[in-house]
Amino acid sequence: FFKAEDGIRDFCLSRGLGDVYKRQILSRVENPQIVDISHDIAPYNSTEAAYVLKNAYKTFPNGSIHIIGVASEKTPENQHLVMFFDGHYFIGADTGIFAMIKGGLKSEKMVTINIHDKIPNSYPVLEVFVWVAAHLSRNGRLEVVGKPVDQINELKDLRPIINQKGDQILGAVIYVDNYGNVITNITKNLFREIGKSRDFTINARTVKFKKIYLSYSQAIDFNLPKEDREEDGKKLALFNTSGHLELAIYKSNPHTVGSASSLFGLDYRDLIIIQFE
Repeated sequence: FFKAEDGIRDFCLSRGLGDVYKRQILSRVENPQIVDISHDIAPYNSTEAAYVLKNAYKTFPNGSIHIIGVASEKTPENQHLVMFFDGHYFIGADTGIFAMIKGGLKSEKMVTINIHDKIPNSYPVLEVFVWVAAHLSRNGRLEVVGKPVDQINELKDLRPIINQKGDQILGAVIYVDNYGNVITNITKNLFREIGKSRDFTINARTVKFKKIYLSYSQAIDFNLPKEDREEDGKKLALFNTSGHLELAIYKSNPHTVGSASSLFGLDYRDLIIIQFE
């Protein structure tokens, strides 16, 4: 990717922003490496963007600059921020994405961008965000583009609800991946904290799960002859690599045999309930 001493940075766009934005980066930065993280984030869906970016940024080298082009308009409630966290820079609107990326940890630096009056900003990703990214790529200081800030917005969609008896988690779907797997806002840590090793039932519309596997392949009994195995269409629940509860179908294909999303009838924000016994 890059060497910091060369002054070359990776620019990671959280949404496929098109050639016009890449041209702006190319015109302002010498030898940038531009990587599109996703072209499939739903418009204005900050929860989906936060989940994808949180799990993608760690695979990029330290010093990468991530431009978040989802719900990027500056409003009184959603200020424009720059955050330096875990060796990476993040630029975007304070829609709650920054709080999810941090995950309760403290960022090294975070500022509100206050240079809008100095830059034409008909569209912030094109003008302000690219200007800030170019500044950072030249090892510019964050203090030049804004003032330090501590309080930022959180994504309320990412907070499951625990009932008063402590025997039920009410969660929701926050993302459907390209395999049609359904990712929820229920994390492994929360499941263990509330579950306390009790038996449970996961209710997702009319579908129920009473076991959580460690991997996709663990759901298949490979000790059986191949013709006797329950493989294609096997439903399963597991905690994915990001630690979120995922509902899936073994070897699913949304374009042919179907997927967890289509066959279970689950989509963004649909209710997922875990009942402990």
